[in-house]
Amino acid sequence: MLYVISGPSGCGKSTLIRRLLNEMKTTVRFSVSHTTRPRRSMELHGKDYYFVSEEEFQSMIRSNAFLEWAVVHGLHYGTSREEVESKLGQGDLLLDLDVQGARQVRAKCPQAVFVFVVPSHPKELRRRLELRGSNTPESIRERLAAARNEVEAYEEFDYIVVNDFLEKAAQEIRSIIVCGKCRRESRADEMSSILNSYRLGADS
Repeated sequence: MLYVISGPSGCGKSTLIRRLLNEMKTTVRFSVSHTTRPRRSMELHGKDYYFVSEEEFQSMIRSNAFLEWAVVHGLHYGTSREEVESKLGQGDLLLDLDVQGARQVRAKCPQAVFVFVVPSHPKELRRRLELRGSNTPESIRERLAAARNEVEAYEEFDYIVVNDFLEKAAQEIRSIIVCGKCRRESRADEMSSILNSYRLGADS
């Protein structure tokens, strides 16, 4: 199952995903996005993002290599088709996307599960953006202005997670993933075997 975790910049979706990957490492995988933004000090190429040049990103656009891509705060972000297809075949897959990217994926993968993450107040969003230490005051103002529009898009998502308390928010997303494993389409192969056993009868 494909899970799209989205929300405004600073909502905590990346932190939540890291926590989920640590706790559910045997069953959940992460789709690593490509970006042209500079690498932050604690980030690793190939784990947090594929950090690429503007020229390389544009080449991937021309070759239709992205499932989705967008310009966010003047920088390019994209999810490669190859990354998604290879990892989705191994089990549940998480995508960390902004609202633009989530919309593109919904148009191409309507069967995916879409989760919107948001703090309950913009003051908390500002605090988290400031704590990063890598955002200029102008960048923070731009991200907060964008957040006002992004929050209006909550109705486009299947689930809403209010991220004021990290453990509670993580538990809610864990529950969404566990419930997803019980969806009819997720159990199709298992039910085929069960149906056959019932058709053969209790004594066989």
